[in-house]
Amino acid sequence: MRQHDFEDFHDDNPSRRREARSRRRGRLDEPEPTRRGRLTEGERVRLAKLRDDAYTERQLPDGADRWSTWDDAEHGPLPRPDWVVTELAAVDTDLGVLKTGKEADVHLLRRGLPGGTGTLVAAKRYRSDEHKLFHRDAGYLEGRRMRRSRENRAMAQRSAFGRNLIAEQWAVAEFAALSRLWTLGAPVPYPVQRNGTELLLEFLGEDDGTAAPRLAQVRPDPEQLRDLWFQATAALDLLAAEGLAHGDLSAYNLLVHRGRLVVIDLPQVVDVVANPGGVEFLARDVRNLAGWFHGRGLGEDVTNTGELLAELVSAAGLE
Repeated sequence: MRQHDFEDFHDDNPSRRREARSRRRGRLDEPEPTRRGRLTEGERVRLAKLRDDAYTERQLPDGADRWSTWDDAEHGPLPRPDWVVTELAAVDTDLGVLKTGKEADVHLLRRGLPGGTGTLVAAKRYRSDEHKLFHRDAGYLEGRRMRRSRENRAMAQRSAFGRNLIAEQWAVAEFAALSRLWTLGAPVPYPVQRNGTELLLEFLGEDDGTAAPRLAQVRPDPEQLRDLWFQATAALDLLAAEGLAHGDLSAYNLLVHRGRLVVIDLPQVVDVVANPGGVEFLARDVRNLAGWFHGRGLGEDVTNTGELLAELVSAAGLE
């Protein structure tokens, strides 16, 4: 036995012994999964991809963090915008956090071929094990039951496997909603891809990485305020015509990008026909939205919230 192997064998520190075994097996730099318990298949594939990238980390050009995950992901709807980078030789560089939330963090990512300028996208990454409960998930998940009772039990009990299922279910739901709404022409960011619990979305902002402000951050003049209200109600009407409600609409999940209102944060999008509380979700979206506009000086004579709600209920076929 070599001397350093002998010393590793007799080391009283368990972590050093594990490190020594990993070093002898050539696995010292292999990242460990960030979740415990059983994984969904999507997460298993995603983690395997991260390990593959870790093995080739020294070969990544331009200081990138990983190779493009396009090949392993579910892709957004066609026709695809020409700014979407689909080349498998592209690399992804994480430029920092844009937003943190209870269920997910949003990072700014640059994807492009080595030596090029690349394209900025928003990487929304859902968490599972770090949080025992998703924000009001019980009501939102009505009508979205899994087919297998074992998976339903795991989600209800919030086991590690169940929380991972919930995280991936939210990611799947948001990607599907964005794909459907973007195809219909709704004011939503283009969904580039979904890979496990990570979504890559159109970045709404400037070329220097400055993100578009939320509606809550802007101070529009009276004319702009009216215009933004009518943009918002048009979006609500389009969703209702598809039998949907945002479910958590407020001035904090609407962006204003160059005068255009854009709806974001759609993991909890509600099927108002299948969900027993569908009408209440529509009403809450209207109340939340109108409350902000009223606070900025837009009168009820313009918003007509009662009439608006009646129109949305009718559009959704809930009369």
